[in-house]
Amino acid sequence: MIKTLPLILAAMMTILGSCNQQISTMSHKKSVDDSPEQKEVFEILRRQDSLLFKLGYNHCDTALLRVLISDDFEFYHDQGGLSTSKEAFIGSIPRLCNLDYKPTRELLENSLEVFLLKNNGTLYGAIQHGEHLFYGQKGEQPKYLTSSAKFTHVWILEEGAWKLKRVLSYDHQAP
Repeated sequence: MIKTLPLILAAMMTILGSCNQQISTMSHKKSVDDSPEQKEVFEILRRQDSLLFKLGYNHCDTALLRVLISDDFEFYHDQGGLSTSKEAFIGSIPRLCNLDYKPTRELLENSLEVFLLKNNGTLYGAIQHGEHLFYGQKGEQPKYLTSSAKFTHVWILEEGAWKLKRVLSYDHQAP
């Protein structure tokens, strides 16, 4: 594992670089709270979302998922059911790499919203909501839309790091 860590980090940095280019061109919905704190959290969670899906989902990087996901994790899916543990969820990711097509997820531009969670004025988390599109690709053929869906994520600050604690994935629609 120690020998592969530099390779994982190098791959993460390469993909993160391309994610940051895509992220910088995307705008977000206006929210009632347009404070510097809200803007900062929005940007942080937009990057977290990008890492979660670009690396975790699109590239089946379970090592990164272990860093991004809270130990107290729950995933509610309107078609795939309930996953009540971090390990069960991460254990399901490799199946994505063994399909007869390559699945990928793309955030629907301008759909992302972030709402701060505070306790007596102190930030402890945020709700992230958006819509995404899922694609498949077989070999060198063009990618094709497989579904669209909505998501709501609850991100919590745990020891100064943003961790994904709850996921609602719903309203999956076939094209």
